[in-house]
Formats: sequence, structure tokens, C-alpha cells
Amino acid sequence: MLTFLGFAMIATFLVLIMLKKMSPVAALVLVPALFCVFAGKGAHLGDYVIDGVGKLAPTAAMLMFAIVYFGVMIDVGLFDPVVRGILRFCKADPVRVVVGTAVLAAIVSLDGDGSTTFMITVSAMYPLYKRLGLSLVVMTGVAATANGVMNTLPWGGPTARAATALKLDAADIFVPMIPALAVGLVFVFVLAYVLGLRERRRVGSLVMPGEEEPAQEAGELVTAGAGAKAAAGGSGTPGTGGGAAPDADPAPGSGRDGDTSGAVQGLDPHRPTLRPRLYWFNAALTAALLTAMITELLPIPVLFLLGAALALTVNFPHMPDQKARIAAHAENVLNVAGMVFAAAVFTGVLAGTGMVKHMADWLVGAVPEGMGPHMALVTGLLSLPLTYFMSNDGFYFGVLPVLAEAGAAHGVPSLEIARAALVGQALHMSSPLVPAVYVLVGMAGVEFGDHTRFTVKWAALTSLVVLGAGMLFGII
Repeated sequence: MLTFLGFAMIATFLVLIMLKKMSPVAALVLVPALFCVFAGKGAHLGDYVIDGVGKLAPTAAMLMFAIVYFGVMIDVGLFDPVVRGILRFCKADPVRVVVGTAVLAAIVSLDGDGSTTFMITVSAMYPLYKRLGLSLVVMTGVAATANGVMNTLPWGGPTARAATALKLDAADIFVPMIPALAVGLVFVFVLAYVLGLRERRRVGSLVMPGEEEPAQEAGELVTAGAGAKAAAGGSGTPGTGGGAAPDADPAPGSGRDGDTSGAVQGLDPHRPTLRPRLYWFNAALTAALLTAMITELLPIPVLFLLGAALALTVNFPHMPDQKARIAAHAENVLNVAGMVFAAAVFTGVLAGTGMVKHMADWLVGAVPEGMGPHMALVTGLLSLPLTYFMSNDGFYFGVLPVLAEAGAAHGVPSLEIARAALVGQALHMSSPLVPAVYVLVGMAGVEFGDHTRFTVKWAALTSLVVLGAGMLFGII
């Protein structure tokens, strides 16, 4: 019964948000509350929610102050040179912009934190997508998939969890997986190229005026060619909206038709919040913050809390200016924090009622006896739905040991099971249970349902490519 209710709850949630019958926040709260009652455990709903909120509170705090920190860094111009450099490389070509998104997301993912990756990627790429009129869902999909492949780094979380759960060395799991993961990353770049071609055909041909008139600012774009479509400009910061996916209807709030004002705040050289004299201080502060995150000097929420406070104090010493900067980013903070706490209701009910355990046991038990010698392949295939519908902790600490035990009974080494368990991460990073994905869609102004509908198929295909490469190379 709990198995059926668990799958039904997840399916109901996904259908409601993908059909836009309910907002993600409302669905994350009301759907699990209803199914908790159906399971006969309505009296314990409060306990489940408090437990879920308690576990995700540090994540919510980290995201809140991280958004403020990177928002301030955008305001003061830290990323302006990056944006201008990418713009020069992209030459207003949608193909280069989309591929550049994948490359940037992959590089920034080296810090091991998905939220940071998405903040930096969206901050740098958003103005380009907005000015060229490109689909912001393409940006979120490519960034999430690239980050998912890179999320398998030993300090990213999944590899460490797998190593801990099976009492293995993380290096023994990760290092042999590098060729397969490299194939997956190349596939993401190829996918970005193909999606870029689609966007090029959709928006037409654009050129930078700097190529013809060097005196003009590199951030300005003009159309060229009889069939060219005017770039959809915008004066908002990330989080104010953008185009919908080529195969999806524009989402409410994800686009502003007719807004061709041409000013992009991220590139406006005259905005009053710029602090050019403090550029190297801000760069050093950001580098120190990322280094402290990687070395785990302090808990990440504490680091971003300190970083946000220091950035505000140094860059905006006057109290009214500090309040103005906090107010400017309050909408993003509220959206993301609200999503995280709403997701805590969903995860709390899944775990508290026992639904997630029954679902995992059912899936493991459904594996045919004859597949025993191929448990590594089975693990890889199961990692796609399980890491999408479960937290990494639930999968790696709850399900993986069971799969490893079943594989050991048929002579399959635990190392192969552990490696196979990593292949679903490309899909996992678009799961509604991953707080970082709400940072991504929130800053890009994309509806979560649009992102899910567009991204899931490509992310699942990427995971299958990684699994196939692992089997081809004899790693899995």
C-alpha cells in the first residue's frame, strides 16, 4: 500500500506542476499532506514536516545568504569582465552561447556545489540569452545536465556517499569512472551544440556591432539579414524572466514580450552599484570563499553568511544602501527559501511514512533472478529513477547497500555497483528534491514545470550515455 501511495504521490506532483495546475510550492506542500492522510498517518504530519524542515534548514540558510552574496557581486560588477569576455567569444552566435553555457557550468562545477555553479552560470549567461532572445529553458537544461555529470566529483557528494555506504575508497570508485564521465561531458557539449543550432534557426542571424563599428560597446547587439529576428532585450537582473523552450509554451513570468529596451544591468557600465575600486577585493573574497568551501574550513551556510555580511559592509558601508541591496534580491531569496521549505514537507512525508523505503524495496525485489550477474547494469538503470525521486542520502545509504549485497551474492564486486550508482546524477540535478535546482530556475525566471519537461529527457539520455560508456570501457 505504501509503495503504491509513494509512486502515486510523486506522479501526482509531477503531473500537477508540468501541466501548471498548481505552483511547485503549493504542490510540494499540499500533495504530500493529502497522501499522508491517505496513508493513515495524518496525525503524524506535523512531526514529519518538522523533521524534514530541520534537515533542510541549513540548506535553506546557505541558499538565502548565497543569493545575497552573489547578487551583491553582480551588482558591484565582479562578473562584468566574464560576461563581456564570453560575449566576445560567442560573437552573438546562439550556438556559441549555448555551448559556452555548458562549458562554463562544467568549469564552475569543480567547486562541488550546485547552487554556486548555477548562480555564477546564470549571472554570466543570463544577459546574453536575454539580449539574443534565446530560450532560458535551454540555459537551465544545459547547465543542470553539465553540473549533474560533474557532480560525481569526489568532493561533490555522491561519490563520497557511495564510498561511505559500501566502505570503499572514493578514489577507487571515481578514478576508473573518469573516461565514462568524460564521454558524458562530451555528450553534453554535443547536445548543447545541437540545441544551439535549434536556437540559431529560431531567432535568426545576429552580429555584434563591434565587428563593424569598433567604437560601439561590445554589449550591444543588432540584427543582420532580412530574416533576422530582433533580440529580446531586457533590463532586469537574473530572475526577471526570459524565453520559453522551443518545444514549450512560454511560462507565466518567464518572458516579457515587447521589452526591447536594450539595457542589460549585468553589462551597464554606468549603474550606480558598481564598485570598480573594490574589484580585486571582491575577487579575492570570492576566491577565498570558494576555497574555504572546497576545504570545508567552515560549514557552507556559515561561510556564505559571513561572506554576505562582509560583502555588504565593505561595498555598501551606508545602511540605506545595504537595505536597498537586500531588498533588490529579496524576491529571489523568498522564492528559493520557500521552495526548499516546501520540499521539506515532501521529503519529510516520503521518509516519515516509510513510503520511500517501501518503494526502494519493491524496485529491488522486482529485479528478475536471472539479472543477478548483471547487478551493476541494474544498479545503473535504477539510479536514474531512484536518484530523481529520492535524496542522495536515501539512495546511497538506504538502497545502494541492498543492491551491493544482491550483487555480491552473484559475484559482482561492490566497486562496480558503486560506480554504476553514480550514472544517474545527470538526471538527479533536475529532481524536485534538489534545492539547487530552485536556485537555477528562480534566478533564470523559468517555471519549474517548463524546466522539468524540457530537461528530463536530455538528462536521462546523458545518464544512459555514461552508463553505456562505462560498460564499453569495462568500468561497470
